[in-house]
Amino acid sequence: MKNLIVVCVFCAVSSAANAADGLIAVKSAYSAAETGTRLAAAIEARKLTLFARVDHAAGAKKIDKTLRPTEVFIFGNPNGGTPLMECAQSIGIDLPLKMLVWQEADGSVMLGYNDPAWLAKRHGTTCEPAVGNIAKALDGIAKGVAAP
Repeated sequence: MKNLIVVCVFCAVSSAANAADGLIAVKSAYSAAETGTRLAAAIEARKLTLFARVDHAAGAKKIDKTLRPTEVFIFGNPNGGTPLMECAQSIGIDLPLKMLVWQEADGSVMLGYNDPAWLAKRHGTTCEPAVGNIAKALDGIAKGVAAP
């Protein structure tokens, strides 16, 4: 019985760790609303197209559920995405790019995105220099938005 409990705990911890594989998260110095506003402005300033903002908390409210602020920003540019798809067309399932703004239970706000190198690996390619260029751009956006 004791071994079964250890195995169950290990499986739960492994599942939680795997859920975040490839996720880069930066702590924001701002509220979720302000982080979202700053992110939308940063996307526009870089002349990227903001295709959608998906407010998961608003969706939860529609079914009488409560969810801390959680919003996905879907954005991109053919100059970034096309070279990735030339390397591995299946990477199109992970494009356009996305960033998630969410509030943790302790009130802190995070800004996260998929690591482009992880996405490339997922699709069986390294795809340099496209991956490096996108990684640099996403890092710059995230740090610029989240920093005080």
